[in-house]
Amino acid sequence: MEEIPSEIEQLFDDANGDLAVGELPGAIDKYRRCVEQLPNFFDGWHALGMALMKNGNYQDAIEAGKKAVELRPNDQLAWSSLSLFYVRNSQIKEAEAAGAKARILSWGGKIVRE
Repeated sequence: MEEIPSEIEQLFDDANGDLAVGELPGAIDKYRRCVEQLPNFFDGWHALGMALMKNGNYQDAIEAGKKAVELRPNDQLAWSSLSLFYVRNSQIKEAEAAGAKARILSWGGKIVRE
């Protein structure tokens, strides 16, 4: 596991606070700053995708979701979230493919050998 610098952790916590009170633009801005400063920050990418989806920015949510599954290809939640982002963007074929990967992981399988 990669060490997260304290300033990124604080920014991420602030973004989570914004998200909790429905301040989506503030949360999105802070999550973006997290991943700009730490491009391999899985939790930042995943949270950014969720906030973008809640804000109706489905295509941007998909891009963030793709980055999350690239960083952790065997993460079931990441694939489930990406599937949801595709559904919201009416990309049903892509949603089904991402959902299938989430199911494989739920059964104990792997998408990528570690």
